[in-house]
This record gives sequence, structure tokens and C-alpha cells, in this order.
Amino acid sequence: MATRTKVTFEGRELSLSNLDKVMFPETGFTKGDLIDYYARVAPTLLPHLAGRGITRIRFPDGVEGNSFFEKRCPSHRPDWVQVVPGPGDGADDGIDYCAFADAPSLVWAANLAAIELHAPLHVGTDLEHPTAMVFDLDPGPGTDITDCARLALDLAARLADDDLECWAKTSGSKGLQLYVPINGAPRAGRKQARPTYEHTRAYALTVGKELEADAPARVTTVMAKQARTNRIFIDWSQNHVHKTTVAVYSVRARQRPTVSTPLDWSEVEEMAEGTPLAFTTDEVLDRIDEYGDLFEPVLELAQALPEVDLAILDR
Repeated sequence: MATRTKVTFEGRELSLSNLDKVMFPETGFTKGDLIDYYARVAPTLLPHLAGRGITRIRFPDGVEGNSFFEKRCPSHRPDWVQVVPGPGDGADDGIDYCAFADAPSLVWAANLAAIELHAPLHVGTDLEHPTAMVFDLDPGPGTDITDCARLALDLAARLADDDLECWAKTSGSKGLQLYVPINGAPRAGRKQARPTYEHTRAYALTVGKELEADAPARVTTVMAKQARTNRIFIDWSQNHVHKTTVAVYSVRARQRPTVSTPLDWSEVEEMAEGTPLAFTTDEVLDRIDEYGDLFEPVLELAQALPEVDLAILDR
């Protein structure tokens, strides 16, 4: 039988269960530790989740047990957990996702063993217009995060050619992700036409193919697994209304409680020189205390994407 603890947190009553259950056996990290992390990181994390329908990956028996994705916000949620409509799957026209507006909502999710939080690139019901574009750098067999960091530097330089800035974060797992904020800026040369997912996906593939052409032995834009050996896969397809990417500051279900962590570009350079960097929950909280939110510009900066040939998506 579950051991329950009733608490009041920021004015909300919660019934927490099995706080001593070990979620990460290698380190002894418990569900209570997970809840504590999400409660403490909430002021920094919540702006990045605001208004977005969040997909949760739940691990009821810890990272070594079974897991499942949960998109639909459950009917047993407290009435103060907000929802936002989003795309469904297959014949399902749409579903209500959980939208975390406050720290108690994050604690509620963590109590359900939602270790990982994955967010779309759009906000609310504006399903056509992402607020950012992402390049997900995924190391294939024979490569590692050092190779991802080297490619990230090349990619940032290429984006600078189009007067675009980007911000890097670890995936919390094996790779790196680069975010290019858009935040409502119209397309270059247009007064009101904001980039759609089709536009960001086509631009990401265009840039990816350029880097692939420059270094075909170490870069690929091909999704097939067999094409990724000894190469970094630039996953341009993440720029889609049906796709989500692990949220910044989300814990990952690895052997240790590592976190998807924003990086300074000096740290990316350090990684490119052979020093892999990975950060656990305690380290991330310390980094926030020292540096603040390194990913904050992704929420604010408006940048115009150049025009691009959308037909590249059909080739």
C-alpha cells in the first residue's frame, strides 16, 4: 500500500506518495528527490513551459522499470492543473495536454513519476507557428557528444551567416540541441508572414544538407539508422507540430539523474576539445544560482528566418 504524505505547497494541497521509492538505483535518487528538484527548479523552468501542452514520460518503478508516454492530461488531475488543446494521434483530432502554470503542477506530475517533460515548439492553440526552431544533434554509433559539440560550433557559424543566433543545451542523454528563437518575427522580407513549421523544417533541412555536403563522413540528415554509423544525425524533423523535444531543465531517465542543461558557448568549445559535460539535478540548481537562466534569450529574442525552398521537403 502506498505511503501518503499530505502537504500544502504554494497554497495547493497535494497528496504525495512513496517519497522513499528509489527512482535511480545507481545513485539512490528517490521520488522525493525528484519532487524536490522540480519544486526548486520551477521558477526557472516554468517560463519555458508556459502555455505549452507537455508530454510526460512516466516511470512508476524507476528508470530500470517500464515506462510510458502520456500526452493526454488525465481526468484525475486536480482542477488547478491547467490544460491546453493540442494535436492528437491518427484519427484523433485533438486532445487536452497538461499545461504547467505553477510549481504545484510540476510537483503533482513528479509525484506521478513523470521523470521526463517534453515540450512542443509552439504555444497554446497556435499550432502553425513555432516560437523557435531546433537542431537535434544525435550521435550515431562510433560518435559521441564531443563530435556533437564540434558540429554545434560549425552549425552556429553557419547560422550566423544568416544573422541568426542560437543557444545550445545538452539533451541530458547522449546529444546536443541547438535552439534558434523566432518569437513572432516575420519571415525576412515579409511584414506579417511568420514562419510555419513547414518553413522551419525546410530551413533546418537546408542547413543540415549544407553541413552534410561539407563533411559527409561525419554528418548526415538521413533518418535511416544504418546511415548514422560514425556520423552525427542532424534531426531537422523535430520541427513539426506533432513532435516534442525534451524540455530544458527536464530530468532524463538515465543511470544518473542528468538534466537537459543550457550551455555557455565556451562550454561547447570545451566539449569540442574532448571534455564531455553532463549535469545532475544538484549541479543544475547550482548553475542556476551562479549563472541564472542561460536559456532565457530563447524566450525573448525575435529573429527573422530567410526564405527557403519548401520543395526540399519532397525530395
